[in-house]
Amino acid sequence: MAVKIKLKRLGKIRQPHYRIVVADSRTRRDGRAIEEIGLYHPTYNPSRIEVDSERAQYWLSVGAQPTEPVLAILKLTGDWQKHKGLPAPEKALLVPATKEAKRASFDEFAKTLESGDDKGEAITPKAKKADKKADEAEAASTESTEA
Repeated sequence: MAVKIKLKRLGKIRQPHYRIVVADSRTRRDGRAIEEIGLYHPTYNPSRIEVDSERAQYWLSVGAQPTEPVLAILKLTGDWQKHKGLPAPEKALLVPATKEAKRASFDEFAKTLESGDDKGEAITPKAKKADKKADEAEAASTESTEA
């Protein structure tokens, strides 16, 4: 039985979420899987990638072949290099900001609003329609008097 490590698509239209699964190569894309070993959410910024490294190493050692997208993910996480005996990747995975950091930045912004330093005014002033109409009428009157 040929075993593949592939992506199983979940989510709505235009909002894909994937599970990294180990499945028989003859099964459908979203068919029954032998084991789920990770997650991949490409729409998040940065993309959320979670792989159970121990299980990925096991399946690679017994001969499971990753598909091209999964191979790229395994190279990002360093599991493929570990399997092949290569040095780990220099570029680490990006991690989203923690809730505490987001909360701290929100509190800082709230303090600036309370102190009255930033009133939230627009940078560019709004165009005044009455002034434009007056300028057009004035330009039209000067043209008619010249003629």
